[in-house]
Amino acid sequence: MMARLGRLALIGAGLILLWQAVVWIAAPPPFILPGPLATASALVNRFDLLVQNAAVTLAEILLGLVFGTLLGTAGALAVIAFAPARRWLLPLLVASQAVPVFAIAPLLVLWLGYGMASKVAMATLIIFFPVTASFLDGLRRTEEGWLDLARTMAGSGTAARLAAMRHIRIPGALPALASGLRVAAAVAPIGAVVGEWVGSGAGLGYLMLQANARMQVDLMFAALFILALIALALFYAVDAAARALIPWQDDSLPASKE
Repeated sequence: MMARLGRLALIGAGLILLWQAVVWIAAPPPFILPGPLATASALVNRFDLLVQNAAVTLAEILLGLVFGTLLGTAGALAVIAFAPARRWLLPLLVASQAVPVFAIAPLLVLWLGYGMASKVAMATLIIFFPVTASFLDGLRRTEEGWLDLARTMAGSGTAARLAAMRHIRIPGALPALASGLRVAAAVAPIGAVVGEWVGSGAGLGYLMLQANARMQVDLMFAALFILALIALALFYAVDAAARALIPWQDDSLPASKE
C-alpha cells in the first residue's frame, strides 16, 4: 500500500511539474490555463465550497455504483439463465451504449427533476453496461468440465441448475465481475458530472459550470482535482475490496508486487 501511494505521489508530482513547465514556457493567460499555485490557492480559499459540492457528487456516484452493480448483475444472471431474456436483453444492452450520454441526460433531468435522482440514474446507466458485460462474460466462460461434473452428480432439473449456478458459475465469474466493477468505479463520475452539467443545483459539475461562467478557471481546476481524487480513491477502494473478498482471482490476475 505504501509503495502504491508513493508511486501515485510521484506521478502526481511529475504531472504538476509538467503543468508548471507548460505555464512557464507557453505563458498562457490565467483565464485559459492557471498555474498549479493559483489552483492550490483556489483549493485552499474555497475549500468549504469544494467539499460541500464534492459530497453531493460523491453521494451520486456511490448510489449510482450500487444501483448499477445490482442491475448489472441481475441482468447478466437473467441473460445466462433464461433464453427468452437473452433474446430481448442483449439487443437492449448494445442499444443502450449506442445512444450518447449527453442525449440521455436532458431526458433524465426532464423526467426525474434537477435533484439527485437524475444524476444517480445517469451514473447507473453508465455503470450498468461494464458490470453486465464483464459478469456475463465470466458466467459464459465457466469451465465446462465443472458443469458436466455437476450434472453427473446432481442431475439436470431446475434445482440442480440453480445449485450449479450458485456453487459453480457465480463463484467462477466473480473475478470477471470484479474487473467490471473496477471499470465501473473509474467511469462512475462521468455520469454524475454530465447530469450536473445538464441541470442541477449542487455538485462539482454544477460548480465547474458556475466557475466557467464567472471566468474562475482556477476554481474549475480545483474542482477537477477533487473529482480526480474521488475517482482514484473509488477505484482503489473497489480494487482492494475485490482482492480481499475474491482471493482466488489472483490465479488469473496476479496482484502487482507492492
